[in-house]
Amino acid sequence: MGLFDIFRKKKNETVEQESASESTEILSESESNSDASEDEQSTAVSENTSAVTQPMMEQVGLVNEDEAKIWQEALDKQKISTPQLTETETETTEQQIYDAGLKKSRTGFADRFNRFLANFRSVDENFFEDLEETLVGADVGFDMAIKISDELREEVKLKNAKRKEDVRDVIIKKMVDLYEADGINEDATMNFAPKGQTTVILFVGVNGVGKTTTIGKLASKYQKAGKSVLLAAADTFRAGATKQLQEWGERAHVPVVAGKEKADPASVVFAAVEKARDENYDVLFVDTAGRLQNNVNLMQELEKMKRIIQREIPEAPHEVLLVLDATTGQNALQQAKLFKNSSDVSGIVLTKMDGTAKGGIVFAIRNEMHLPVKWIGFGEKASDLREFKPEEFVYGLFKELVES
Repeated sequence: MGLFDIFRKKKNETVEQESASESTEILSESESNSDASEDEQSTAVSENTSAVTQPMMEQVGLVNEDEAKIWQEALDKQKISTPQLTETETETTEQQIYDAGLKKSRTGFADRFNRFLANFRSVDENFFEDLEETLVGADVGFDMAIKISDELREEVKLKNAKRKEDVRDVIIKKMVDLYEADGINEDATMNFAPKGQTTVILFVGVNGVGKTTTIGKLASKYQKAGKSVLLAAADTFRAGATKQLQEWGERAHVPVVAGKEKADPASVVFAAVEKARDENYDVLFVDTAGRLQNNVNLMQELEKMKRIIQREIPEAPHEVLLVLDATTGQNALQQAKLFKNSSDVSGIVLTKMDGTAKGGIVFAIRNEMHLPVKWIGFGEKASDLREFKPEEFVYGLFKELVES
């Protein structure tokens, strides 16, 4: 089953659930009215029982009124059990998080496509020019916009799409199909060292993209998952970077290895790797400087860090994650290209996704960079950083555009 088919299945299931929910609400309202008198009778019986029992308990000297109250509260607590989420409920919760996080992007996509379709008269050359402009405006990227446009020329004829709704569905299906095809053999999972060895994860990216915050959030996640985590504050050039990471470390109850201000970043990395290896930490996260991405000195510094890491742990770093700010659109794509050319980036962390109306950047990254998005951020809380799930992303972005 392709990604678009899964999307349509989710859409249909959601419609059915909403319909069932409305029916249940109507039925519940009817039952609550008919059961009102029974509830009143039950309350009356309960009050009478309480009135009889309490004095008798006090008369025989078993408990006084205060002790009876404490006992009752203890019994009530025992009756309350913590609900366990079923697999379906967990999936629904993940869908809701993606839906909420992609609201701005979804609205932006819908507005752009609706404006594009409002001018639709026929599938001619003007139609394809307007389509390309719409896709580029949504940050899908120029290359993918042209690719979608070229492939749609035959697809629209084949499907004999003439109505606006048909044309819209064909466009979105083609986008989803191309996105899925570009991701074949893509590994979006996190790579870890064998059990008993330290996993080293290096974070790169320019200043202001949320790199240090992302490290703090991931540290919190893995620490709560039972892993021992260590942080390395190797961004010694940006004022406040070390303190910021230390604050995240305190929140997550995770230690931080730091050097003096303006210290050699490589020396901090060396101390952190040595500590992580000797004290058997499960994961070491390394924060790095984020000066301009085309700064030669920065790239040389990153290479120096990698050499030091590999000297102590030959297989490391196990991941080099590039953190990008989704709100910067095509600038984020240019950063990705420059960093990929200068370092062995293994995956993308896309932050501030809830703050952009141009969610198409995910399509552009996969199409032009062939790098997997491994994490996606929807907000400020640690729980707002989620593993990237293509199915939930596609559904969250297009669900209001495609008819069930």
